[in-house]
Amino acid sequence: MPDGLQFFLAALVSFAEPATLFTIVWATLLGITVGMLPGLTATLGLALLTTLTFRLDAGSAILILICMYVGAIFGGSRSAILLNIPGTPANAASALDGFPLARAGHAGHALGLATVASFFGGIVGMLMLALIAPVLAEFALKFGSPEFFWLALFGIVISGRLTAADDPVKGWIAGFLGLLAAMVGQEGIHAYQRFSYGNSDLAGGFGLLPVLVGTFGFAEILQVMKNREYKTVRGVGDRILPRLRDLRDNARNILRSGLIGTFMGLLPGVGEDMGAWASYAAARRASKHKEKFGKGSIEGLIASETGNNAAVAGAIIPVLTLAVPGSAPSAVLLAAMFIHGIRPGPLIMIEFPSFVFEVVAMVFAASVAVLILGLALTRPLLLVLQVPRERLMPVIFVLCTIGAFAIASRIFDVWVMLGFGVIGFLLREMKYPMAPLVLGIVLGPILDKNFRRSMVLSDGSIEPFFTRPISAVLAFITIAVVCMAIPPIRRRILGLLSVFSFRRSKS
Repeated sequence: MPDGLQFFLAALVSFAEPATLFTIVWATLLGITVGMLPGLTATLGLALLTTLTFRLDAGSAILILICMYVGAIFGGSRSAILLNIPGTPANAASALDGFPLARAGHAGHALGLATVASFFGGIVGMLMLALIAPVLAEFALKFGSPEFFWLALFGIVISGRLTAADDPVKGWIAGFLGLLAAMVGQEGIHAYQRFSYGNSDLAGGFGLLPVLVGTFGFAEILQVMKNREYKTVRGVGDRILPRLRDLRDNARNILRSGLIGTFMGLLPGVGEDMGAWASYAAARRASKHKEKFGKGSIEGLIASETGNNAAVAGAIIPVLTLAVPGSAPSAVLLAAMFIHGIRPGPLIMIEFPSFVFEVVAMVFAASVAVLILGLALTRPLLLVLQVPRERLMPVIFVLCTIGAFAIASRIFDVWVMLGFGVIGFLLREMKYPMAPLVLGIVLGPILDKNFRRSMVLSDGSIEPFFTRPISAVLAFITIAVVCMAIPPIRRRILGLLSVFSFRRSKS
């Protein structure tokens, strides 16, 4: 029996203990609750829960966080279908067809389909995690400082490009603002203070978790209180269990969406929402009933919910093998792993050989919990949506404050949370995406240290950044993404390619 399968089965056996099963159930249920409440996100839930689990052992803490993660991405489909308000950004595509189905009196059927699609998406993502992570970790052993520099820069560029498709410059500005914030404090090689201005608190830099809690927590509170109050829901109507015929007819759609979602999760900083949109677009192109999309298409709902849940496991793959987060929630998961003494990166298969497959088992357990809880508790969970937000937001604000303070017991971190919350709110109002900002803060130290280390090793020459094979490929891809996002350059390149292809066809 392969070692990976042995580690996976051993982890599943350990999860069979009553205390662990209870942990899986309550953490997933809490994630579903956080995800379905408009204004609360998976990133906020993970950030707050990380501050409450840092005294637990590593295995229990990561299990709780992954169950919260999977549950929150699924939970957002509840409010997307019933209220036309996505609980998390990852569920925006689900609202396009889920809400029309609910208005047509098929809310229960839509909720059931979304639940089963989320389960299958989690399973496809889990299988890809088990297959890709060990291979990618082995490949990453060939990476040196120049490669990690380009990988970090590519993550910020591609995140800005895809999360701000209408205006990539806004995405890049947000990403480089994150990089700028990451430069505050002692640098990673010689501990020289930068941008601290003699302030001892600034010399320690901005903590990742207070920044995340502020950007996705306090900013969300301000955003929710600014928007109009949503109407509550009374019931779900018809049957909840999906028909086998619908699942059989959508088997190819589920597999395709699961693979697309996993791939989108792999891209640094792109995450679950792009996994849903890309899967939705692919399903529409392949469908024989394109006219139904946006008006209550079962294919569209299944594709978006499969894609965003597969992207969860996809986003965990670069976290484990490259220490680069695939999405904003996985950035919190990465921070939690470091807090608990686990060092993700190329050496993880050597230092923690069983941990990757334990994470695979955690994703599987969370997906099964989502399926059971999603189908069994659909009607009771509607009561959560009827909680008045005037009562909910003060509680969330208190949790944000406690969470920011708990990690290092510094009042300064509370001010960081408030400051980044206001900055995040203002940037959202100006339509700047938040994922590149957070990714910039996470990848800033990686980019900085590897750039300066490369310059030291090469005696100040930038040649290795462009002559080493892997580094050259990453440099080319990064520059190509930037060029293709600038309309005049893109038109010029496409024009040259069309002329070249025309000449080839004539010859």
